Amino acid sequence: MSETNFIDYVKIFFRSGKGGKGSAHFHRAKGKPKGGPDGGDGGRGGHIILKGNRNLWTLLHLKYRKHIFAEDGKAGEENQRSGASGEDQWIEVPLGTIAKDAETGEILCEITSHDEIKILLPGGRGGLGNVHFKSSVNQAPHYSQPGEEGIETAIVLELKVLADVGLVGFPNAGKSTLLSVVSAAKPEIANYPFTTLAPNLGVVEYYDYKSFVVADIPGIIEGASEGKGLGHRFLRHIERNAVLLFLIPADSPDIKKEYKVLQKELKKFNPELLEKERIIAITKADMLDEELLSLMKKDLKSLKPVFISSMAGIQIKELKDMLWKAIQKNKEKTFS
Repeated sequence: MSETNFIDYVKIFFRSGKGGKGSAHFHRAKGKPKGGPDGGDGGRGGHIILKGNRNLWTLLHLKYRKHIFAEDGKAGEENQRSGASGEDQWIEVPLGTIAKDAETGEILCEITSHDEIKILLPGGRGGLGNVHFKSSVNQAPHYSQPGEEGIETAIVLELKVLADVGLVGFPNAGKSTLLSVVSAAKPEIANYPFTTLAPNLGVVEYYDYKSFVVADIPGIIEGASEGKGLGHRFLRHIERNAVLLFLIPADSPDIKKEYKVLQKELKKFNPELLEKERIIAITKADMLDEELLSLMKKDLKSLKPVFISSMAGIQIKELKDMLWKAIQKNKEKTFS
C-alpha cells in the first residue's frame, strides 16, 4: 500500500437531515365541507451512519468528500399520510475507525467489526400533524409541528490499524523483511530510513488453519512522541495491537539503550502501551558467530530476547510460536 493511497485521517463537515413539517390539513369531501383535521406527520430526516467494512484498509475513498449531507424528511400530507423519511447517508469505513468531534476531540463512536453500524448523527424527528392536537375543547386545530432540525458539525475520522501484533523498532530494524517472510505481504524493502511510510498488514498462517495479523508500523525515532519524524501520525496505530514485537538489529551499537528509547517513546505517547504483551527479537542474527551469540545472550539475559534472521530463516518458527502464545494470553486477560 503506497503512502499516497494510505489515508488514515479525514475531516468532514456532516449534516443530518431535518425532519419534515407536520401537516395542518383538514378533511374536505363532498357532503363534508367541514371535515376534521387529518394532517399527517412529517418524515424523519436522514441519518449519518457509519458501517464497518473489513475489505477497506484506508480512508482514501473519503479524502475528497469535504461535505456530506443527509436528505431532509418530507412534509406530512392529507388523510393522515406521513411524509417520507429522508435518505440516510451510509459511510463505509475500515475496521479501527474512530469518529471524533473536530472541535472538542471527544470520541463519538468507533467501528471495530465487520458490518457494525453506528448512527453518527441522527436525523431530526418529523413534526406531528394537526390530527394529534385535536381535543374535546379544540376540535379544529389549525397548527402542526415543524420538523426538528438536523445536526451539523465537523467530525474527524481517524483510523487506527487493527492487528494482533505490531512491529516496533527504529528504521531499518528489519520489520518489513520479517513481515515479507512470515506472511504474503510484500512491503517495500530497502537499506535506508523510512522505507515504510504507511502501515503494512500481513496475515501469518499458523497451525491447523489458524492465523494472526501482523502490522509493520513505520520506524520510530527518538522524539517520535513529540511528533518528530513520522511521530504521532503512526504511533497511534500501535495502540490497537494486542502484542508488541520489538525488533532491534544485532549490529546496534547498544541494544539495551535502543530498547529503552523505544519504551520511552511509547510511554510518552501512551503509558498503557507498555502494559501490552511484548516480545523482544534481535534481528540479523545470521551476522553472529557462536561465540558472539553466546556472549550477547548472556549480556541480554534480562530482556529474554529471541535471536532471529529473516533472511536465513533462523528461529522464525519459534518466533511465530511465541507470538501465538502471547496473543492467546492477551485474549485470556481481556475476557477474564
